[in-house]
Amino acid sequence: MSPADPGPRQEAPTRGRPRSEAVERAIIESVMKLLEDGVPLAELSIERIARTAGVGKATIYRRWTGKEDLFVDVMRAAEPPDPELPGTSMRDDLVVLLEALRLRGLAGRTSAILHNVHAQMKSSPNLWAAYHRTVILPRRRLGLEVLRRGQDNGELRTDVDLELLNDIVVGPILVRTVMRPDADLPDDLAERIVDTLLEGLRPGDRAVPPPAAI
Repeated sequence: MSPADPGPRQEAPTRGRPRSEAVERAIIESVMKLLEDGVPLAELSIERIARTAGVGKATIYRRWTGKEDLFVDVMRAAEPPDPELPGTSMRDDLVVLLEALRLRGLAGRTSAILHNVHAQMKSSPNLWAAYHRTVILPRRRLGLEVLRRGQDNGELRTDVDLELLNDIVVGPILVRTVMRPDADLPDDLAERIVDTLLEGLRPGDRAVPPPAAI
């Protein structure tokens, strides 16, 4: 090698402590175990979680700002993952979004963790606000974006109120999972809801007014 040749470039060292997925998973699983053992959320201190996971409190605080942020990740880990949208059409994307919501509803019926935490979240304004901000709102924005694309590409009438329609799309599954927890959630429910709604919302579709009374 000549003096002019500096040789292979050396990679600069990475700054900071890398996040360990194994450590994070151990912490989340420790919270799940405590919840499965019946420990209320209010009694789950960072110190108790750290002791169960076999880590120091500083290890937890390096990854989460507090209990609320940690519990949100625990909820995400217990729920089915967010879906990847096919992007083939508004109809197909809506079916995928609703199917994910249906699966979360089924998981809420069968998972003791989800059932208990959802019930306890209502009494913890900070936890509910964190879950709403980081989980529910992004999912809602995604649904609105799918509907906007549908309007832009001509799949949906341009006079439709998208905020209202978004509520109408998710409403039937929320009713069955929240207000009617014993109601059926069949495999084809997402497709039936979307196809029923879109039947009257495509461009050119208008409700026919009733005949005037004579």
